[in-house]
Amino acid sequence: MSSPPVRADPGMTGRLARSLPLAVATGAAIGVLGGLIGLGGAEFRLPLLIGLFGFVALQAVILNKAMSLIVVMTALPARLASVPYAELAPQWSIVVNLLGGSLVGAWVGATWATKMRSATLYKVLAGLLVLIAIALAASHFGDLGTLELEPITRTIAGLLAGAGIGIVAALMGVAGGELLIPTIVLLYAVDIKIAGSLSLAVSLPTMLVAFARYSQDRSFGVLRANGRFVVAMSIGSIAGTIAGGLLLGILPNLVLIPLLVSLLLLSAIKVWRHE
Repeated sequence: MSSPPVRADPGMTGRLARSLPLAVATGAAIGVLGGLIGLGGAEFRLPLLIGLFGFVALQAVILNKAMSLIVVMTALPARLASVPYAELAPQWSIVVNLLGGSLVGAWVGATWATKMRSATLYKVLAGLLVLIAIALAASHFGDLGTLELEPITRTIAGLLAGAGIGIVAALMGVAGGELLIPTIVLLYAVDIKIAGSLSLAVSLPTMLVAFARYSQDRSFGVLRANGRFVVAMSIGSIAGTIAGGLLLGILPNLVLIPLLVSLLLLSAIKVWRHE
């Protein structure tokens, strides 16, 4: 059963329409942050959709999912140019293994989001922002290594990990690369550059499934009401991601990662307290 329609305040549509330059600017800033660490930045965009632009929780998640889709679809061809298909093809079984869990997880996560009260969803989103902060710190400062697992055990672990990541990605409206990349490295002993491309191959179908589930909910109308806003912020995000990629390495990880982790934790506090 779909959730009741979630309405913004009466002046919301007009206020957002007048803030298109701000949408482009914030999208670009988020893209740069994501590009500096090789991600799309959706985990930073979600708190801004809630705190700065005034969308309620489910609306913010749906908008974030739409923009994440646009950014990933743009990033995939560029990624194939830097990591040729010939290097990825031998790893097709990894994508299939993770998708076996993530597609189910995406549907379940999106279903939960549409059924939660907004107050509950804010708390869940805050907790997930903390999880992303921990994953970000661990993947950059921790020694991931690889797990020595039997093939059957690895397959089961891949299904379970995929399901969990699919749920998180659907609930937050993100691509899930910050969780997928370390998972691929840890479970399948794949080079991190190849893992980044494989994560996009898993993310895109997973996001499409979550998007399809959200489209069945009446809150999906927020996309129709704010189409220009979505386009503006997506353009900014894509441009920022490209710029961030070009600036990759300009800031040492010892400075950049603690800064980004701090931003995520502060965002988690603001979302937790949001009314």
